[in-house]
Amino acid sequence: MKFVAPVPPTDSHHRAAAPSFSVVIAAYEAADTIGEALASAVAQTLPATEILVVDDGSTDNTAEIVADFGQGVKLLRQANGGEAAAKNAGTRAASGEFVVFLDADDTFAERRLERLAELAVARPDLDVLTTDAWIEVGTTRVRRCYDETWSFPTENQRTEIVRRNFVFGLAAVSRKRLLASGGFDETLRFATDWDLWCRLIFDGARVGLVDEPLASYRLRPAGLSAQRPLLLRGRCLVLERALTRDDLSASERSIAEASLRRERRNALVAEARWALAARSPDARRSARALATAAGIPIPQRLRAALAWLAPSVAGRLLTRSHGEQPGPAGVSLPEVLRTQADDRAHA
Repeated sequence: MKFVAPVPPTDSHHRAAAPSFSVVIAAYEAADTIGEALASAVAQTLPATEILVVDDGSTDNTAEIVADFGQGVKLLRQANGGEAAAKNAGTRAASGEFVVFLDADDTFAERRLERLAELAVARPDLDVLTTDAWIEVGTTRVRRCYDETWSFPTENQRTEIVRRNFVFGLAAVSRKRLLASGGFDETLRFATDWDLWCRLIFDGARVGLVDEPLASYRLRPAGLSAQRPLLLRGRCLVLERALTRDDLSASERSIAEASLRRERRNALVAEARWALAARSPDARRSARALATAAGIPIPQRLRAALAWLAPSVAGRLLTRSHGEQPGPAGVSLPEVLRTQADDRAHA
């Protein structure tokens, strides 16, 4: 087993015993998937101290499925407040030293908590622990989260976290650290994980990785095109907030500004593509914004200008450009789905 983490402090030492883990699952209208997620949490070779499901105002039978697991799973119910609010409620109710987040449509490999515990024992200086994972679209396994195109940094994590979200989201987080940070920002709808990692790392937290694919991170094709522009705008907001900090170095600020420019460009492209594909009344406005924005490559600017002047023609070109193409590891998958599989893992 390989651990990937920053260099330990000079006074670092192993823990005498493994920490306790509370698994928290935020669930909304999750009846189709919550059973499999819970089964994977219950089947851990190192049992969790507790498994908590926060039902965020579901109107389906999510609660009944959770109840079928008996007293080994605690159910909390609340009015719909969003994923961040549900995760915060689970964190407050948890008693473990680490809170481990599991999305209601994902699963853990059976040794995931055991491996996280081994990392925690070896490296008690780490506040956030994660593992590699398989990214799946529908029933297709697309790629591992970490590979040569998306590495896990062990140096300059402050700088890297504003360059990109390198923390795989089904992470174990020190509950003490999490509560002290204020938890997930409930005013954010998208990119809440990235916002939390930015705040934790800039406040001194260190992140470590178990370099094994010990989770399945699932992406459902339905609704992806509509979600991507919102996710990218969420990323812009995270970076805008990070740039308001007064403790950024000149280098960190420069990289955050470059990341913000990139995400704004990506958001403009995604908004224009979605508007054209959906035949939205905003299609021409979105295309014009892209065509006239600063920093857009000339070929993309020309396509946007075409979409502005002749959206029906551009829409047909767009549809053809999203055909089946070879994906990661040779998997045949529409380009837009490959992109959004990466988006969800690195949101």
